[in-house]
Amino acid sequence: MNSPSRTSQVVALTRAVLERPHSPEGDPDSQRKLCAGMGMQYSPATWLRVHMAARTEFVDGQVMAAIAAGLRQIVICGAGYDDRALRFRTSGVRFFELDHPGTQSDKARLLTALGAGAPAVTLAAADFRSDDVGAVLAQAGHDARQPSLFVCEGLLAYLDRQTCHRLLASLADRAAPGSVLAASLSTHEDGADSEVVVAEANSRRRTSAAEPWLTILPAAEHVARLEQAGWVVTTTQWAPASSAIVSHGRRSLLVQASPAAR
Repeated sequence: MNSPSRTSQVVALTRAVLERPHSPEGDPDSQRKLCAGMGMQYSPATWLRVHMAARTEFVDGQVMAAIAAGLRQIVICGAGYDDRALRFRTSGVRFFELDHPGTQSDKARLLTALGAGAPAVTLAAADFRSDDVGAVLAQAGHDARQPSLFVCEGLLAYLDRQTCHRLLASLADRAAPGSVLAASLSTHEDGADSEVVVAEANSRRRTSAAEPWLTILPAAEHVARLEQAGWVVTTTQWAPASSAIVSHGRRSLLVQASPAAR
């Protein structure tokens, strides 16, 4: 919790080589600038670049659509070194980024060096395992009376099922009518044992000791759990497989959801 997330750094460095859109006020070079301050060298494998490109394109599209629809609050959970507050900077739109303290402290350093930050983006430290995310957002200035885009990209696999439910339910509680959830879900084929899939997947990851995957489920179970947390899935699409060598049909499901009627 006291050190920046290595996985978040790898994600940012992978995104830095992608061609992506930006808003008229945004900085198209923002991801590369953030990565330059890390002092870390990394060359993403082709399969990772393809996977990240699909996931990034999906969330970038959700951000642009939300801004075009008039949403003025964008909440990114597990933001890491996400550059969207800079890339899609738009007058009147406020970004809230939640992540653990070690990463947030380092991200704040990088934003300060770039001369970026409030009021365009508010960083809030949160341990999703124990903190009340609703209270964290309220303290950060998020207005639960106004619609928001909530983003959980590449996050839920790192949380246990109980924590996933608590986070998603907290977001649903703050989701005014017109809000949207955009999330990536780590799935496996029907009939496989989820615990076995998680163990096998972690055995192939260099960062599994510090940042293990905890939740990989069949797509239908993910959707059911979203509904239990107060969301109604409206669209789904599959991202390419993370590599040519995957077990149990593991893939990312990209979903858009709306808050259930209260």
